[in-house]
Amino acid sequence: MAKGKEAYEARVAELNLFGKDLARRAKSKCELCERGGETLSIVEVPPVPKDPEFEKCVMLCEGCRKAVEEPKQFAPGEQWRFLAQSVWGELPAVQLLAVRLLRRMEDSQAWAREALETVFLDEDVETWVTESE
Repeated sequence: MAKGKEAYEARVAELNLFGKDLARRAKSKCELCERGGETLSIVEVPPVPKDPEFEKCVMLCEGCRKAVEEPKQFAPGEQWRFLAQSVWGELPAVQLLAVRLLRRMEDSQAWAREALETVFLDEDVETWVTESE
């Protein structure tokens, strides 16, 4: 087995140890759009630390996961309006993802631009946003 594959599988196993606690924190809903009844995946929020960290992981539905992980496939639009609320959430990782997605739309969606203009981020979250750009 290749070293890269072994390392990947070990990381996935470490992340899966967070599964129950993440599902409990998320109340079995997507932590970005808050839709329930969806299959959720653990997503690490970049920049990814050497060792997985619970606080830098979120549970996302398929649509939100694809938006986060596949930026070239992202299609801006009204369906993302929930981000204007998500950016005010309690979890720094969710705030960061919401800011990133809103920034992808700020040129084409006036509501996204307005959400970014009015948001106030904690200093630590602002630093995290800056580090990840």
